[in-house]
Amino acid sequence: MSAQRSVLAMLAAASLVSNVTAADPASAARTLVVCADPNNLPFSNRAGQGFENHLAQLLGRELKAHVSYLWWAQRRGYVRSTLNEAKCDLWPGVASGVDRVMTTKPYYRSTYVFVTRADRHLTSLSFDDPRLKRLSIGVQMIGNNATNTPPAQALARRGITDNIHGYMVYGHYDRPNPSAEIVRAVERGEIDVAVVWGPLAGYFAQRSPVRLRLEAVPADSEDPRLPMTYSIAVGVRSGNAALRDQVEQVLEHDKPTIDRLLRAYDVPSA
Repeated sequence: MSAQRSVLAMLAAASLVSNVTAADPASAARTLVVCADPNNLPFSNRAGQGFENHLAQLLGRELKAHVSYLWWAQRRGYVRSTLNEAKCDLWPGVASGVDRVMTTKPYYRSTYVFVTRADRHLTSLSFDDPRLKRLSIGVQMIGNNATNTPPAQALARRGITDNIHGYMVYGHYDRPNPSAEIVRAVERGEIDVAVVWGPLAGYFAQRSPVRLRLEAVPADSEDPRLPMTYSIAVGVRSGNAALRDQVEQVLEHDKPTIDRLLRAYDVPSA
């Protein structure tokens, strides 16, 4: 937690510099509208506490722009309803190279992880581990199998379904940080192991009152093409190469600061 406070203090100081800069008429004319979920830590929230919020402020400072937000829950149709309708300029956390969005070079790469209670000593797990057939497993779900998360598909391919507990990626949105429920279920002992996207798992595991263990999910031996790691970039509207290039320059120039930010939020690297 001390590392996070140190990094956030540094970014807060930078934000003050940004506010002074924005007072200049030449810089005040530009506004950078960021697409963000108002209830989705560790990525973003309305209070500006997520690492994507801090990245957005860094981009605004370097591009001499005032940062404002289009708050929109990340559900199906998110890109269509935000970037593609020109309601915002950029999305700070999108998989590199996705369709319908122009992306920068990645600014981090992370992985799905197995999350267990440390006192269970469940180490060296893989999808082929026979223990998974008798353990209670939590997986993140999106919808039908065609669009489900890679871990859910890998388990289903092995016939591991009866002991699976699905936790929707979107969660119950009336609660704070709804996607964290899968990590909290491990913490409470409701499930034995969860397979969770790394940044979400790392952030909430470090803040758990119970010691949790994270272990990177290895590649699927039955289908190596099924990704368990993703490179994450900043997305802009298709065709807006000028903004993409400007953001990319900031990401490269400020990489040490961004790396410290990601470590402060316990984002696993891959």
